[in-house]
Amino acid sequence: MSAESERTPNRLINEKSPYLQQHAYNPVDWYPWCEEAFERAKREDKPVFLSIGYSTCHWCHVMAEESFEDPEVAKLLNDSFVCIKVDREERPDIDAVYMNVCQLMTGSGGWPLTIIMTPDKKPFFAATYIPKSSRFGMTGLTELVPRIRDLWLNRRSEIFEASESVLAALRSTSSPTSKPTPDERTLRNAYTRLYGEFDETHGGFGLQPKFPMTHRVSFLLRYYKRYGDRGALYMVERTLRRIRYGGVYDQVGFGLHRYSTDQRWMVPHFEKMLYDQAAASLAYTEAFQATGDHFYLDVVREIFEFTRRELGSDLGGFFTALDADSEGVEGKFYLWSWEELSSYLTESQLRLLREYYGVREEGNIEAAESLGKVNILHAERSVEEYAQERGLDPIRVRGELESIRRTLFELRSKRVRPHRDEKILADMNGYMVAALAKGSSVMGSKEYLDAAERAAHFVLANMKSADGGLHHAYAGGTAYVEGLLSDYAFMVWGLIELYQATFRTDYLKQAITLNEYMLKHFWDSADGGFYMTADNSEETLIRPKEYYDGAVPSGNSVALANLLRLSRMTGNTTYEEKAYALLRSVGAQLEANPEGFTQLLCALDFALGPSHEVVIVGERKTHAASNFLGELRKRFIPNHVIILKEPHDDEILELCTYTKDMGGAGRETLVYVCTNYSCNMPTNSVEEALRQLGEKVV
Repeated sequence: MSAESERTPNRLINEKSPYLQQHAYNPVDWYPWCEEAFERAKREDKPVFLSIGYSTCHWCHVMAEESFEDPEVAKLLNDSFVCIKVDREERPDIDAVYMNVCQLMTGSGGWPLTIIMTPDKKPFFAATYIPKSSRFGMTGLTELVPRIRDLWLNRRSEIFEASESVLAALRSTSSPTSKPTPDERTLRNAYTRLYGEFDETHGGFGLQPKFPMTHRVSFLLRYYKRYGDRGALYMVERTLRRIRYGGVYDQVGFGLHRYSTDQRWMVPHFEKMLYDQAAASLAYTEAFQATGDHFYLDVVREIFEFTRRELGSDLGGFFTALDADSEGVEGKFYLWSWEELSSYLTESQLRLLREYYGVREEGNIEAAESLGKVNILHAERSVEEYAQERGLDPIRVRGELESIRRTLFELRSKRVRPHRDEKILADMNGYMVAALAKGSSVMGSKEYLDAAERAAHFVLANMKSADGGLHHAYAGGTAYVEGLLSDYAFMVWGLIELYQATFRTDYLKQAITLNEYMLKHFWDSADGGFYMTADNSEETLIRPKEYYDGAVPSGNSVALANLLRLSRMTGNTTYEEKAYALLRSVGAQLEANPEGFTQLLCALDFALGPSHEVVIVGERKTHAASNFLGELRKRFIPNHVIILKEPHDDEILELCTYTKDMGGAGRETLVYVCTNYSCNMPTNSVEEALRQLGEKVV
């Protein structure tokens, strides 16, 4: 009989979320987020203990094992509070509200997130990880809970005063401010700030911890394109190469870990998130377009290989994440002892590991004590640089490293694997669809395009709501949680990229339909921009509206780019008017902290122009059309959209009415290039079309 079968489950046993299921046998009397919990808190006159985390969060596991699985702590919590567990990936709307609370009250945030609030959802205490017992200046739960209980019973007026103060501050942060219109100065200010934060030695921005945040790379590439600033390109290349060589990138199985705990990109926090793979593959794809260096496309192929292998589902959609822990130890799956390596590799292979990947007999990182002396594979330079230093053939060195990698991959595959969060999220699948579709276009890969289409089809077939909207999550054969802004924004992005890759009008129609739903239910008609939740969703403490581009770009940033692209593709100027209103709604924040909105600045770069609409008139399968598309897609021309108008294609005429009078000359393929609302004469010359796009033609 298993240990779990001997225990009584709590209410979380009936939840779909893998994270909530992980806590279903805690002795804590957990509720999921529901009105029943708050009604009980009112009836029993207790505050609410809210704990927010996610299934692959290392410190969430630590707090669970240390406190939530401990009968003593559980009794304290159950006696003093009504306890609620929330999966932040399942309910990012709730997480957004209370993370803002934590940042207001403590100056920082993170997960696990701990909030204590009144039965009417007004918070008066916030923290992240809390140990069981006090240590190193941190108050433990066994000391904290009795203090809060005493406050609630004997000094409640102080609690109410604190909660009202927090609520007032929260509302003030979400209220409209002055609205300067962003312009080119905003782009320059962001570049100056990023330049000041740039780590010239190791790439990336700031010191530690370092998150990839590759949307910053995407912005810098556009800055380089606009101004020809070599400094911007240097920051891009230095950052992307150092990430690829570092321990934050899985040198054996590919893919990015969540972030680096050190400045050198060496020691990662070992989670692997779907969104990081999508963001990075987009950035590396664009770096190839901007430089022509196939190094970047090789990285994209590796990331796609990892994502499809480890996060792909048989259903077609992509799962959410891999845990940092294996067998209860962070990083155990990814780390190597010298003894293990020397048992399977030759002397020459060990020497190469030592010289190139920095592996040491005494280990090269500090890890959990139970692991002993261990190593992580990381490099300080490229294979070419290493080979040149030693007078070796780089092709031979690369082959030897690949042989070692394959050996280690086979060895590692026999280990206990990290837990996989098998939720399928609409927004993160849309993100990955966009990455795969764009990568397939640049590389001409049917394999990647098929993967993108399967994921999009899964979401559209299985995660639609009865009113034509989207659900946020899918698990256990069921779609659930009302769709959020990010679900619509990222899925529209993915569908736009699928149309650009396939020219199938049904993808464009689906993008327009979801975009219209988003405008109807999420738009702030008073102040511009999109709320995080729909007008028909559950009411929370405040209706959050987010613009900041953190580890994941905000829904508003992605929606802005979608509005601009759909406006140019369809000729619907209402979308462009909404885009302008959205930009004005975030103007004050952009002025104060432009480097915090780099995905949004990519869209601003599009809005400021020059931007282009490219209409290809003729059969797609003709040599002329294929030749032009091949040339166009390998170049970095970020601010353009493409429409294909084939003979007798009535659907595209309905969607893009301005193409009505754009005709071909018999069976000849013609290209129309329109720039900044003005169209050039059509041409059948690839070179002339590229010149009209401002491209140099050799």
